[in-house]
Amino acid sequence: MWGVASQVWVMVSAALVLLMTPGLAFFYGGLSRARSAINMMMMSFGAMGIVAVIWVLWGYSMSGGGNSIGGIVADPLTAFGLTGLSGEELVGVGFGSTFAIITVALISGAVADRARFKAWMVFVPVWVTLVYAPLAYMVWGGGLLGAEGAIGSVVGEALDFAGGLVVHMAAGLAALVLAMMIGRRAGFAPSLHKPHNIPFVMLGAALLWFGWFGFNGGAAGSIAEGGLIWVNTLVAPGAALVAWLGTEQLRDGRMTSVGAASGIVAGLVAITPACAFVTPLGALAIGIVAGVICCFAVNVKFRLGIDDSLDVVGLHFVAGLWGTVAIGLLAVTQEDGRAGLFHGGGFSIMSAQLVAVLVTMVYTVVVTALIAFVIHKTMGFRIPPEDEAGGIDQSEHREVAYDLEMARAYTDETGAQS
Repeated sequence: MWGVASQVWVMVSAALVLLMTPGLAFFYGGLSRARSAINMMMMSFGAMGIVAVIWVLWGYSMSGGGNSIGGIVADPLTAFGLTGLSGEELVGVGFGSTFAIITVALISGAVADRARFKAWMVFVPVWVTLVYAPLAYMVWGGGLLGAEGAIGSVVGEALDFAGGLVVHMAAGLAALVLAMMIGRRAGFAPSLHKPHNIPFVMLGAALLWFGWFGFNGGAAGSIAEGGLIWVNTLVAPGAALVAWLGTEQLRDGRMTSVGAASGIVAGLVAITPACAFVTPLGALAIGIVAGVICCFAVNVKFRLGIDDSLDVVGLHFVAGLWGTVAIGLLAVTQEDGRAGLFHGGGFSIMSAQLVAVLVTMVYTVVVTALIAFVIHKTMGFRIPPEDEAGGIDQSEHREVAYDLEMARAYTDETGAQS
């Protein structure tokens, strides 16, 4: 019975995860300036379209197909166009595609206000092909970091249930590379570039949390495991929200709505790799630590002078790194007998986690830098200064999020009539 139910649950989960990307669009769109909101949201929607096509053609084959190429990636022609796959296999294909979509969409938050949309639309398919798909194969598809891989067979299999390495660390590192290569926005400072629509931010965070139950729970192998994942996905972001607000109160003397939304995301990211491996108390601890460290991490960019516009690095890389390493501390005994340090397992899991973190960091940074460099030097990744000053929505899309001139005209007309 669970076999049929699990297939249905995976399809429902895939729909929940797909909804997360429009949720991210609202989250990022609200955090950006009013004259950049359309462009910011379009980056997420553009990723949805492109990655859906890439995944059907070769993305799935590269991330989970057969015929390994050096343990780094699978043969892209194995199931090109998904030819010959059964209906049950297609369920998994659909679920996997939604992860690839939101991963690359996350990166866009680092280049708000200043990236050419055409350049972004080139970056998306190349990055998914050369970075995301290989990482997914190395961690989840039986590649280098798997139990039978060249690295995993030596140090142990890396544990990443839903994407601490593959999704969040990879997106955060790629965001860092793009932010450094494209450069800072004009007038980059803490007092500038404040969110233009906080209700959008809160709505986006709510949609992300809702969809995350499918993000983490979609691959549950049983009802019992699904229940554990659901509760962990509830308590970790809840704890991170409280911890973030507490940190704000102690540091700044106030609690903010943007802090609450950011705390939710930090907790969700941190529990993602660990959701099936820790107890609810472990998830609570992971969430608390994520809320505190990410609250401080998002301000480091100002000290370093790196314009990670919407805190992709401070939220996704930092929380993803913490959640991945936390497995080595808090994981309960696994089927292979390994356990986290606090459960008497020594460093058996921690060593595998640290090696996987190192591989993910080196691979993502090097390949992303090469991709970004080629795009930046050929078609150009950054819009001209005058377009940035006038607003990227108008220069790139000939659209505006809010037609203030029409609103003023209407107000003048109705005011005159009254």
